Amino acid sequence: MSTSSLSFSSNFFFLSFTVTLLYVAYTFKGLQPKKTNLVFYVHDTFTGEDKSAVTVAGKTGPSSSILNFGTIAAVDDPVTEGPTINSKRIGRAQGLYINSQSDGKGLYMVFSVIFTDGEFKGSSLEIQGPDIFTMKEREFGIVSGTGYFRFVKGYGIMETEFMDIANLRAVIKLNVTVKHY
Repeated sequence: MSTSSLSFSSNFFFLSFTVTLLYVAYTFKGLQPKKTNLVFYVHDTFTGEDKSAVTVAGKTGPSSSILNFGTIAAVDDPVTEGPTINSKRIGRAQGLYINSQSDGKGLYMVFSVIFTDGEFKGSSLEIQGPDIFTMKEREFGIVSGTGYFRFVKGYGIMETEFMDIANLRAVIKLNVTVKHY
C-alpha cells in the first residue's frame, strides 16, 4: 500500500469523524446553551438608616463622596422584582463601586447578584463593567455565575429608574440576557 493512499484514507476518516462530531454537538438539545432573560431592580442607598452602600476609601478617606473621582464604596443592595422597595425581594447585589472617571460621573462596578428567593434561589451572577450614570442606558458584562447560571456568559442593559443625587439614593433597572448550560 502506498503512502499517499494511506494518507488519503486517514485524512478522509479524520474529516468524517470531525464532521460527525460537530453535527452531534450542535444538534443535541442538551448540548446547546440555554438563553435566560431577567429584569430586576437594585436599590442603592448611601444615606439614612436603611443605607446599603458605604464609602470605604477616597481622597478624604471613608467620608469621601461616591461622586468624587477615586472613591471606593462597598455595597450590599436589595434586589427586587419591581421598581419599589416594597416589591418582592429576590436577592442582594454585593460588591464594589469605584468612581473611576476623572469628572466623577462614572463608576466601575464589580458585584455579585446573589438570588435568595424565587426561581434562581441559591444561584448568582457576576457583573462587571462601567456605569456612566449620567447616561440613560449603560451596558455591562456578565462574566460568571453559579448554580443555575454555571458557565454563564452574557450582558445587561442598566437604566436609572430613580435617582436622588442630593441624598445619594437610586433605583437601577437591570435587563440581563445570559447564555448558560
